Amino acid sequence: MTATLHYRTALLLRSFRWLPPLLLYVAVMGIGLAGGPRPLLDCLGWAAAALLPAAAWLVRVSVTAEPSAGRACVAAATGPGRAHTAGVLAALLCSVVLGTAGTAVVLGIADPHTTDRLKAIPVFTAAVAGLLAALVTALLGTAVGALTNPPVLLRPGWAVPVTALTAVVVLVAAGSPANAAVTGLVTGSRTGAVPFPLLPLLLAALAAAGATWLAATLSARRG
Repeated sequence: MTATLHYRTALLLRSFRWLPPLLLYVAVMGIGLAGGPRPLLDCLGWAAAALLPAAAWLVRVSVTAEPSAGRACVAAATGPGRAHTAGVLAALLCSVVLGTAGTAVVLGIADPHTTDRLKAIPVFTAAVAGLLAALVTALLGTAVGALTNPPVLLRPGWAVPVTALTAVVVLVAAGSPANAAVTGLVTGSRTGAVPFPLLPLLLAALAAAGATWLAATLSARRG
């Protein structure tokens, strides 16, 4: 599995198909951070929210980047389910790196105070909270990508709009772990209390694991 994951990660990076999701993330980050220094927790919430659609897109480019002949060889050597799981995990790793970089950028330019500028926010504590929120959205974005692309969704023409719509729903739906993580940061920016989204992280991890298992199972059955 380690060798397969290394192969799929290298294939994704060398294909440069990660560039559109990266540009999407940078564009959304630029919109949210424009206009001078903004409150730190607000910016961390925005960065986490921007990561979810980018993570879903990275799954798409990862699981579809391999040529048919290469896919057949890897599936024959490791099994189609394991090969597909490696592709999803490669996208998740890239999403985590992207979220970490985005969090670092926010820490460097945002104002470490509450929304009313009256109370200081501890930067280290905010950094941990921001990284946890980014991990929540990276995991849920991975789950969305796994469920809205082959082999779960077989019609290529539907994959992009369904992925985009599902990502938006996961972000805004009440009770969603992503919504809880982002809302917690925004609320903490008003109150001065830095939240740690541990329950959303657990739920997001379960969702990502379940979605990946389902996609891998269908990949093994459908070839």
